[in-house]
Amino acid sequence: MHRSQGYVIRSKNAGPFWLTFDIFCQDAETFRTLCADPHLTGPAMAAMLHSDPEQVRIFQVAPLNVIKISLPRPVVQGSVADRDMHGAQWGYVLAEELARAGV
Repeated sequence: MHRSQGYVIRSKNAGPFWLTFDIFCQDAETFRTLCADPHLTGPAMAAMLHSDPEQVRIFQVAPLNVIKISLPRPVVQGSVADRDMHGAQWGYVLAEELARAGV
């Protein structure tokens, strides 16, 4: 996803109640650019993914050029309303939203 932009996004469950997004940047420059982007702040991520801004956690791992974002799942994993048992499809949602924003 978005390899042409210099990054790849993957998502997965972080337990039955949380999702985590990993943004792998191709180099330090892309990492610094994304870390400074206003679309990847806690409040912006919460608004984009319909979550509580106070619950969004962002970890910037400079030695690996990785940004990790964790937030509560919209529904509990495995519940009747869960449409993504493994949390893997949420990465595409984030990638689409970032593409619309020009990131």
